[in-house]
Amino acid sequence: MRLHIAIAVVLLASGCARKPLAQTAAPPAPTVWERQIRNATDAGDGDYELRALRERVEGDPSNVAARLDLAKAYRQRGYTEVALEICRLAAARFPESSDAQLALIRALHDVNRRAEAIQVAETYAAAHPQAPPEYHSWIGILQDESGEWAKGEPHHRQAVVLNAASDALHNNLGYNLLMQKRNDEAAAEFREALRLNPASQVARNNLGLALAAANSSEAVANWKSSSDEATAHNNLAAVWIEKKDYAQARKELEIALSYNKAHSAALHNLELVSRLDGKPATISAKPAESRWERLKAGFIRLWVGPLEDSHTVAEKPQNSSSSGEKQ
Repeated sequence: MRLHIAIAVVLLASGCARKPLAQTAAPPAPTVWERQIRNATDAGDGDYELRALRERVEGDPSNVAARLDLAKAYRQRGYTEVALEICRLAAARFPESSDAQLALIRALHDVNRRAEAIQVAETYAAAHPQAPPEYHSWIGILQDESGEWAKGEPHHRQAVVLNAASDALHNNLGYNLLMQKRNDEAAAEFREALRLNPASQVARNNLGLALAAANSSEAVANWKSSSDEATAHNNLAAVWIEKKDYAQARKELEIALSYNKAHSAALHNLELVSRLDGKPATISAKPAESRWERLKAGFIRLWVGPLEDSHTVAEKPQNSSSSGEKQ
């Protein structure tokens, strides 16, 4: 975003004659890079950590780690362009350093320069057959983000070959396959990720997505194993929304909200479905009954007779400003 500077022009009159005013051209607005340099300098002067890191680099120019720590510190403070230039200098000065090249790839990704990041990663990986698996993983991720799923797949597979014990790499390959609608192969990768790391919520969520295409009940059971009934049914509703089956999505959302009528994601999805199918965002607000409540109701019906059901009401969902999580 460029900074526009408004200049007020005052016309001076002398008697009846009006002298032409010599206008001074406005100085060019500073670029993003120039603004970040100025702001980063101002911040660094009063920032003890930044000042100490700069002194480390000045004291030992051959210290790659110090340069990358400095770039990381600037990135954490929001100076992504400054961080990128520090990484560029480090990668140019230390072309054989895998850490420097990987830091440059990440910095390019931060500023959405995917094509250049892919080129850096592919060039280094081609020249270094023993490059860490992170290089192939990053190429795969960058291709995925570009929508080039087929191009990303072999890189994800190579990363897994180089480090088969990484649950994250199996998850990344699984997600790539999922986006190619190869759900059975994707599910196998997510299951392997969970075998390696049973606590991986990302792999658990993705496995549910892969299973939902063929077996809704299995998908819900998978999600329930790490969350709750409401969340599990809301997740399945999100799958139906993606498939544009709004009737099925409404059924799952009604089940989700019967367990938790204040479930924010389910309310948000119900509002979304209402906009998509043009029907009111209303639900049956009858709460899910526990086993004890069902037994009690049966006892009352047996000895007292049927009672009028007064639980069903039309309830307008709350607006939700939070967006769904995309893995």
